[in-house]
Amino acid sequence: MDTVRAVEVETRLNPDVEFDAVIIGAGVAGLYQLYRLRELGLRVQVFETGSGLGGTWYWNRYPGARFDSESWTYGYSFSKELLEEWDWEEHFSAQPHTERYLNYVADKFDLRRNIQFNSRVVAAHWDETARKWDLELEGGVHHTARFIVTAVGVLSAAVMPTIPGIDKFTGISRHTHRWPKEDIDVAGKRVGIIGTGATAVQTIQTIAKSVGHLTVFQRTPNWCFPLNNSKISPEEMVDIKARYPEILARCLETPSCYIHGPDPRNALEVTPDEREAFWENLYRTPGFGQWQGNFNDVLTDRAANKLASEFAARKIRERVKDQAVAEKLIPKNHGFGMRRIPLETRYYEVYNQPNVELVDVNDTPIESITMHGIKTSDREREFDVIIYATGFDSITGAFERIDIRGIDGLELKQAWRDGPETYLGVFAAGFPNLLMAMGPHGGLSNYTRTAEYGVEWITDVISFAIERGLTHVDATPAAATEWTEHVHTLGEGLLMNEVGSWMTGVNRNVEGKQAPRIMRYSGGHPAYREHCDAVAAAGYTGLTMS
Repeated sequence: MDTVRAVEVETRLNPDVEFDAVIIGAGVAGLYQLYRLRELGLRVQVFETGSGLGGTWYWNRYPGARFDSESWTYGYSFSKELLEEWDWEEHFSAQPHTERYLNYVADKFDLRRNIQFNSRVVAAHWDETARKWDLELEGGVHHTARFIVTAVGVLSAAVMPTIPGIDKFTGISRHTHRWPKEDIDVAGKRVGIIGTGATAVQTIQTIAKSVGHLTVFQRTPNWCFPLNNSKISPEEMVDIKARYPEILARCLETPSCYIHGPDPRNALEVTPDEREAFWENLYRTPGFGQWQGNFNDVLTDRAANKLASEFAARKIRERVKDQAVAEKLIPKNHGFGMRRIPLETRYYEVYNQPNVELVDVNDTPIESITMHGIKTSDREREFDVIIYATGFDSITGAFERIDIRGIDGLELKQAWRDGPETYLGVFAAGFPNLLMAMGPHGGLSNYTRTAEYGVEWITDVISFAIERGLTHVDATPAAATEWTEHVHTLGEGLLMNEVGSWMTGVNRNVEGKQAPRIMRYSGGHPAYREHCDAVAAAGYTGLTMS
C-alpha cells in the first residue's frame, strides 16, 4: 500500500480501538497474515503463547520431527526473492531447519516488531455497542481490537492421557508437543512411549538407535509407508528453483495441494499384476504419493480399499521378523488411508531390535503411572523417561481453550457443542469481525499452500470492510448452516470420515470427542477456492456488513 492510501485508511479507522487487527498465533498462517495486514496500513499485533515464532515448528522439537510434505512445496510463495534465497537441505525438512526458515522469513520482512511473545490469549469478548473485541491475556492484561484473526493451528492443543498417577512419576516425562529446547538425553536409558501415531512413529524410529531399552505402548496401529527422504544437492536446488512456477501451479491443481494427485484409474479396473506393479512403484515414491497419488477409488470404494490394505499389510509382514509382532502392527479397525498416513524411515525394522518391546494396551491395558514407571494389567515396567505421544484436541480444540464470546455473550464452545458450524471455514455466525485462518470446514491440506490462500482471502474481506468504513462483518446464520450442510454432504461416502482420527476431531482423552465428525472440507482445494472466489466476486454474499 502506498503512503497516501495508508493515510486515507488511517482516517477511516475508529480511534477507540487499540489495534485494528489482532492475530492470535505466530505460526505459518499467523506470520503471513501479519505481513498482509501490515500492507493495508493497519495497526496490527500478534499475540503468541511461545517464546519464539513458528507455531508447529516451534513447539514440536521431539526427536525426528520433520515434514511429510515436500519442503519445496511447503515454503511461502508470495515472495519470488524469498524463493530464490532459501535453500532447503532435504526433500522433507527436519524441524530445526524449518524453524530457521520461519525465523529467516520474520527477519527478512521485519515481522518481529509486531509480535508479542509469551502472551497467551485466554479470552475474547465482543462488545456490540463499541463494535470491538476485548482480549484478555494470561495475567490479566486487556487489549481491544476491531478485528481478530485466529491463526491457532489445527494441531496445537496437546492432550495428555487420562491415566491415574501421571504426577507420581519421578523420572523425566514429556508430551512430544512440549519437548524442551535443550532436548532430553535418552542414550542408554529405559524409555517408555505411549502412542503410535505420526509423531510417535518419528520419535520411535529416531530414539531406538540410542536408547538402552524402548517399550512402545500401542492402542491403535497405523498404516505407515516409507518417507523415502534424501538430501538436496546444490545442483538439485538450482533445478527446483527454476521449476518453482511449475511446482506451485501443480499444487494448485491437486485436491490437497501436494504435488501428488489421484490416479484417474480405479483399482478394480486394472489387472492384479498392474495393480501390484503400481503399488510397488508408489511404495518407493517419496512423500504422500502412496496416499494422495493412489487409485481414484481407494478412499471411496470398500473393495478397492481392502486390496490396498492387503498390500500394505504384506509390506509390514515382510519387514517385521516376528510375525506375532507384525500382526499387532497391522490395523484391524480401519483401512489404508482412512487416517493420515504416517511416513516413516525404517520404523518397522525397529521392532526387530532385541531392546524394543511392543505392548498392545488392548490386550494389556495401562492401569496407572507409578513412581518408577508404568503399571499394566500384567506387571509394572520401570523407566527413566516416559514420552506421551498422545496427540491433540484437533481442529476445534485450540478455539475451545480460549473463552470466545460473541453477540449477547454467546460462547463459541457452546455454539460448537455438536460440532463446528462455519461459513467457508472463516466465519462463525454470531461472532462479528472474528475470522479464522485455517478454521474448521476450510481448505485444510498441504498447510502453507492452503494457508496462503486463506490469509489472502481474509485480508481482502478486511480491506473491503475498511475501505467502506464498515465496522461489523458477520456471517448470516443461514449462510453458515448452508455451508456446514454442504461440507457434511461432501464428506459423506469418504471412508476417512467414518474413522476416529485427528482429522475427524477424535481424541479419546477428551470428553465428548470419541465419535468421528466431519471437520474438513472434502471437495478438494480447487473447488474450495472456486466457492470462496465466487462469494468475493458477488460482494461477499452470505455476510452481513454495516
